[in-house]
Amino acid sequence: MAVLAVQQIRRMRGGAQGQLMLGADGHPYVVKFQNNPQHTRVLANEFLASRLALAAGLTVPQPELVEVSSWLIENTPELEMDLGSQRRERCRPGLQFGSRYAGGTMPGQVVDYLPEEQLAEVKNLAEFAGILALDKWTGNANGRQAVFVKRQRERRYKAVFIDFGYCFHAGEWRFEDAPLRGVYFRNSAYQEIRGWESFEPWLTRMETMPEDTVWAAASEIPPEWYGGDLGEMEALVEKLLVRRNRIRELIEAFARSDRRPFPQWGTRTEETTDELWNASRWGTTISGSVH
Repeated sequence: MAVLAVQQIRRMRGGAQGQLMLGADGHPYVVKFQNNPQHTRVLANEFLASRLALAAGLTVPQPELVEVSSWLIENTPELEMDLGSQRRERCRPGLQFGSRYAGGTMPGQVVDYLPEEQLAEVKNLAEFAGILALDKWTGNANGRQAVFVKRQRERRYKAVFIDFGYCFHAGEWRFEDAPLRGVYFRNSAYQEIRGWESFEPWLTRMETMPEDTVWAAASEIPPEWYGGDLGEMEALVEKLLVRRNRIRELIEAFARSDRRPFPQWGTRTEETTDELWNASRWGTTISGSVH
């Protein structure tokens, strides 16, 4: 059942021109509209990738269907799209994609940037490995985005991963894998990655995710978000299921890139089966030259 939007709060930054809106359930949502400037399929991408992330145990906002009425749009001048060249269009009423706002209703508890020393202290820094696996699986063509939240009396922030609109290559629904796509812009987010075990439990959850879980998430997406072409949706899910076997390969391509994102790979003192497997596959540690 969709959440009814009852009030527009403010416009959000970003290419999709989302709106922060209050739902009838009392929660604020970042709402992306069907006629956003990026593509209608961006809504489907957001919903499906968010559901997969939740199934893998990652920290992402709760995705919801949000109903925005014609009355609310007609009576809220801010609910419009800027299409450039002085062209504007009213937001389209109906079912939209909503992600529960990470900061809640309390101001000042969410930021989108942290200095290096604070990033290193993020409670769930290890999850950057998990979200990297998900972005590679879903072919995220954009950089990884995150916001950081904390309660009023807390010192350390927690990362919340947002914006999945460019998974599946935005409106094109294809996979164009490139090593530096779908990754966070700062290597320090990956500073604790020492081996394949650093990607657990998220990586294994993705590789072994039941087909029914993926199909169920896709079945909840309103057909108007992808032009009603059920065949296209089915083809996307089939490709996703096959790509579960390629996640490690895609992570390896990033590891071999000039970014050298995992400088501590293989630095543990104890030798494990994982390290032996890595040595035979890579020829050396990721931080060194790979032969």
